[in-house]
Amino acid sequence: MNKTNRHTINPTDLFDPTPYGFAHSIKVTNPTSICFVSGQSGGIGLNHELSTDFRTQVRAALQNLKLQLELQSFNMHDVVKITLLIVDHNEDKLAMWSEEARANWEKTALPTSTLIPVQQLALSGMLFEIDAIAQKS
Repeated sequence: MNKTNRHTINPTDLFDPTPYGFAHSIKVTNPTSICFVSGQSGGIGLNHELSTDFRTQVRAALQNLKLQLELQSFNMHDVVKITLLIVDHNEDKLAMWSEEARANWEKTALPTSTLIPVQQLALSGMLFEIDAIAQKS
């Protein structure tokens, strides 16, 4: 996505969201291609094997997201919106997520984000899920 199509705003009147791995708002002008990615879990492979480790599931979910984007000719820098679902959310899990987000997006290309703490997800053992909307011209 070129810089003329994507305008990220993190107002100085609000807290800086970049240490937490997201941007407050993004305006996209003249979109020509948009990709909606369903919730990706931390399941690995065809058998959807789930680690019991939260960070491992986050990393796997991000890899699954990258795969979905690549198959649609997008990449992580095209992502403008994510929704996170975290089972038994706490500050430690938020810190782990924030580290992984910063490892996958440049500070100037962080997507907007909504985090929803949940008691459980679709399958037993799922600890994390991420969906995304990506745009590029």
